[in-house]
Amino acid sequence: MKIGITTTVPIEVIYAAGHIPVDLNNVFVSHPERERLIEEAELAGFPRSFCAWVKGIYGAAREMEGLGAVVAVTQGDCSNTHGLMETLQSEGVEVIPFAYPYERDYGLLRAQVEAFMRLLEVGWDEVEKALKRLDRVRRRAHRLDELTWREGLVTGLENHLVLVGCSDMEGDPEAYGRKLDHLLGRAREREGDPRFPRAGEMVRLGYLGVPPMAPELYDYLETLGARVVYNEVQRQFSLPFR
Repeated sequence: MKIGITTTVPIEVIYAAGHIPVDLNNVFVSHPERERLIEEAELAGFPRSFCAWVKGIYGAAREMEGLGAVVAVTQGDCSNTHGLMETLQSEGVEVIPFAYPYERDYGLLRAQVEAFMRLLEVGWDEVEKALKRLDRVRRRAHRLDELTWREGLVTGLENHLVLVGCSDMEGDPEAYGRKLDHLLGRAREREGDPRFPRAGEMVRLGYLGVPPMAPELYDYLETLGARVVYNEVQRQFSLPFR
């Protein structure tokens, strides 16, 4: 079944249990009618002053076919998520709890992961197998990230899409890996192409904080002679420090 996520969680557990993680943020931001999803949340009772991201996630979740559950991160995420989960649960959507401890404590975090595993009825052997499967894809994302900031062969938008997609691997790690292989090939072809502007010839920018709700920002910046070579939050989705 499809399991919605609203922030980064250990998707290895979801894949190991035979389910498909779906990052509802990505569904919302790539939806052709983002404004309508927000309006539907407001019609359901969310205030106009409420976080637009959360309202968009609600609209995406209610519209998605085959969504079996949503992971509720009760610590370590936006506090507005609590209201979102209470609303979804009242409407019959199964909510799976997960929490990031406030303290940087390995034991507490491991306990949360194991509780998550018990809920999805999966053991460490299956999770570690899923980890190896996903890490093969993450290594390709890391290479594309390096080609962005070090060699200037990947655009800011491409970098954003590659890294943000690592949050759920678009529901199919192998297909996502092939997609990254294709982009790696395109980046290598640009090495000898004088028509492709290198980042070194442009103003190099870093994008910090929540990923943009309007990814068109990246291409707009390039028309001004600037390129985003570092996407802070998106980069973390690829687990670059493992």
